[in-house]
Amino acid sequence: MVNPSNGITSIDRRAFLQAAASVVAASTVRLADATDTPAGKDPLLISENPVIIQARSSALAILKPSQVDLQHGLELHRQSLVFDSYGFAPRAAPDNAALAAADAAGATDAELQDLREEMGMIRAVTDLTERAEFAEAMRCSGVTCIFQNAGEEGQSPERLLKRLARFTYLGDMLREVLVRATTADDIESARKTGKHCLYLTGNGVPLTQQWNTVEDELQYIRSFFQLGIRMMHVTYNRRNMLGDGCAEVANGGLSDLGRAAINEMNRVGVIVDVAHSGWRTSLEAAQISKKPMVASHTACDAINHHMRAKPDEVIRAICDTGGLVGICCIPNFLGRGGDIAALLDHVDHVVTRFGIDHVAIGTDVSHTSQHASAQSAVKPPARGKRRDRFEALWPPNALGGQWPHAASLGWTNWPLFTVGLVQRGYRDEQIQKVLGENILRVCRAAIAT
Repeated sequence: MVNPSNGITSIDRRAFLQAAASVVAASTVRLADATDTPAGKDPLLISENPVIIQARSSALAILKPSQVDLQHGLELHRQSLVFDSYGFAPRAAPDNAALAAADAAGATDAELQDLREEMGMIRAVTDLTERAEFAEAMRCSGVTCIFQNAGEEGQSPERLLKRLARFTYLGDMLREVLVRATTADDIESARKTGKHCLYLTGNGVPLTQQWNTVEDELQYIRSFFQLGIRMMHVTYNRRNMLGDGCAEVANGGLSDLGRAAINEMNRVGVIVDVAHSGWRTSLEAAQISKKPMVASHTACDAINHHMRAKPDEVIRAICDTGGLVGICCIPNFLGRGGDIAALLDHVDHVVTRFGIDHVAIGTDVSHTSQHASAQSAVKPPARGKRRDRFEALWPPNALGGQWPHAASLGWTNWPLFTVGLVQRGYRDEQIQKVLGENILRVCRAAIAT
């Protein structure tokens, strides 16, 4: 995962605002102008958070919207159901003093990494400052629902349970801001009541790994659905028992077990997601899925060749299921400057080639707390060289990276994604499909009997 919104280190606020104003000065709309207009009184634009301000300044400098487009886009965004087709709830700053204490007590590297991840995911529950940051990021984004990554990459049920537990806990404990949705109706209800919600996805298909019968091997698909998981990756970047991932040079496609798993996902009501699957695996999954399926956070290979992008042949097959592709906010995957304009270019490509009903935005990023930079000054002692993690097998840039204009793709810039679509001439009803209605439709179809 990449956090392009996390671009500010220790910096004086006044100096930052002066720098931000100079960056946007050449734009039709400066940040200061934007916040002085009636549109600027909208809660979507009101923030003192330097991470959010920097992201907006970067996007406005690229988009240069007119006052009319800005105001219309913000109003449309506020009126719309906005559904991130794959993303992450705002990420809290870690408590590095607690990490240092765990390190001093003899915690292993794996334990420290797990503790750090847990803090980022759930510290908004226990820390009032981080809770306020969480609520502000959600408010500024205008996002109703996030298809939340709630499973660590793999097929082990134990591995997949950790994040599921954390985001179940987060939804249960932040009820003044957040609810955990399990149906499309829940998502619509959250919007009507002014709440935000999480709809949970796992980063793998859980297997019993006992190799007795196919039915036994796939039984946890039903169990995890009952626990709230509504979408699963067929593969991650590398090969697994179901098929080849996008980083596997063999591009071997689905296994027989993979075909059985897709049938079971269709039966149970779990959306098939091939965002990290190889091209052949993605194509074959689309050919056999009987329900709408997705590549929830990807890009268009026709615009930028990358292993995580999808060629038009694969996109067409996904669309033919009634599904969609979600365009991500990872600069390396987007190419063309790796900024908000590139994101919109990929949306344009899908709409032009495959139709407005088959595209969403699946950011694959999170807002990272403004307090993360201060916490980074407190670090556990260096532990010396360690062996490379399994990800070292992946090709360079498999998970993306920071590009100069990555801040324009900051997660809280969702309202400016809408403004950009307004600028490109999309009608309001078309924009609302991209923002959330398309992925909501797929969610309904998955559970329909």
